Amino acid sequence: MHVLVVGGAGYIGSTTAAHFLAAGHHVTIYDNLSRGHLAAIPQEAAFVQGDAGNRAALDILFQTNHFDAVVHFAAYIEAGESMQLPGKYFHNNVVNSQVLFDAMLTHGVKRLVFSSTAAVYASKNAPLDEGDALGPTNVYGETKLMIETMIRWYQRQAGLDFAILRYFNACGAMLNGNGQAIRGEAHQPETHLIPLTLQVPLGQRESIKIFGDDYPTTDGTCVRDYVHVEDLASAHVLALAAMDDRHAMTYNIGNGQGYSVKQVIDVTRDVTGHAIPSETVERRPGDSAVLVASAERINDELGWMPRYPTLNSIIASAWTWHQSHPNGYKDE
Repeated sequence: MHVLVVGGAGYIGSTTAAHFLAAGHHVTIYDNLSRGHLAAIPQEAAFVQGDAGNRAALDILFQTNHFDAVVHFAAYIEAGESMQLPGKYFHNNVVNSQVLFDAMLTHGVKRLVFSSTAAVYASKNAPLDEGDALGPTNVYGETKLMIETMIRWYQRQAGLDFAILRYFNACGAMLNGNGQAIRGEAHQPETHLIPLTLQVPLGQRESIKIFGDDYPTTDGTCVRDYVHVEDLASAHVLALAAMDDRHAMTYNIGNGQGYSVKQVIDVTRDVTGHAIPSETVERRPGDSAVLVASAERINDELGWMPRYPTLNSIIASAWTWHQSHPNGYKDE
């Protein structure tokens, strides 16, 4: 297939593009580079710079290429920022997605894999399955839920086949056969726990902040499910292949194991051999206490299993990336 990867210069998008290429697909990446990196784009992929909300540019793109499917990653993802600037998130995430979907359907492309999030769920002190209560606690999660709703209506009214993949916490780095890191997290600004924690042994910050230690969890800090970025990527390849037989899919992508903020910091200390001082500060608005996945559905239906299930292996790959790329991608 010829797959259009929207937002494919980003952390997860570029890794997934590499997995599509490895599976024998032709890949075109469409990205405005506001969050992505040219250096992350696989050499074998075609690249077109553009915005997901630019209908005229999308029309040209679809007119000059025959795409069999679209994989949609393009979104702002910082939950904290979304609470401060909700309009920015509603426009970029929701409005631009509607423009993209309309362009797809106008040009006869009716297969979509969508990058959603565990943030659509209400918090629960047990692994979440796809039928659990929805209840975003931040604007970012709400925008993703709104897009999911749009997708289901497009399926009913226009025959759009879809796979909605609800990620839990994406992390880790893509290594080559020699154990060298070739893709990893390079967000500006960085907001994710593992890369922020790794900045301490790199000498880029003095300590790691813990945002609240009074949550109803074992040690009082938030609990999350961490899934390696390559495991996320493999789920996209499986979901697209399954569209020959399945026309409406929604799956959690996670390890099924929750780790608290303090546990993540402890494992990072073990991996790096650094003391990593921490300080506890006030809670951030919009943080759920516990978000852990049950991925039984995608395991049962598509045979997906994480290849990197341990937090130690995930953080070790991230540490390899950040040591070799302490300032992100070198050529930018």
